[in-house]
Amino acid sequence: MRIKWLGHSAFLLTAADGTAIITDPYVPGSFSGAIKYGPIRETADAVTVSHHHQDHDGVSRLPGKPKAFEGCGSFKAGSVGISGFETFHDANGGAGRGRNTVFVFEADGLRVCHCGDLGHVLTAQQAAAIGKVDVLLVPVGGTFTVDAAAAHKVAEQLAARVTIPMHYKTEKLGFDIAGIDDFVQGKANVKQVGSPEVELSADRLPPKPEIWVLEHAL
Repeated sequence: MRIKWLGHSAFLLTAADGTAIITDPYVPGSFSGAIKYGPIRETADAVTVSHHHQDHDGVSRLPGKPKAFEGCGSFKAGSVGISGFETFHDANGGAGRGRNTVFVFEADGLRVCHCGDLGHVLTAQQAAAIGKVDVLLVPVGGTFTVDAAAAHKVAEQLAARVTIPMHYKTEKLGFDIAGIDDFVQGKANVKQVGSPEVELSADRLPPKPEIWVLEHAL
């Protein structure tokens, strides 16, 4: 599977057979121009939406008409199995920012988990329902989502072999949230990929948990 970070919480996941899925596409220029990432031009068979905020639900701006999935349940897009799990956008059961869907994608012998705007450490029941994952795409910027410490805890809960941070301050994001430094500081298992895209296979995962920092494509 190929994983390409487009920007913010948007990724392009491409299975070995070519099935392509975009996660949480943003609306460029939304939030009074705070979303400075460029338009998403990639085509996909499907798109997942963790919640209906403009930095995560730009489905109408995508080229073509990918099938959109949201909420809890089991779905299928080509060869990719998709499962949605209910969580919350805040640490108060959704009272502050509402619900959030964590999606798990299964293809090519891999389980890839996209956390959306997860706002809390998982409960034991949530972690058990999601199960162990190979790759975790997790927000780390805090304020609107989990912060660095909580993101590390989620990675531990799900036994992620590769953790890819997202939803943090960059030169293309005007939100007042933390950058990447808090998440990687003092960690010896950090790999600066130097590219927006990586290719993973079930037999080539790192033997111990690693953090892979991608460059945004847009």
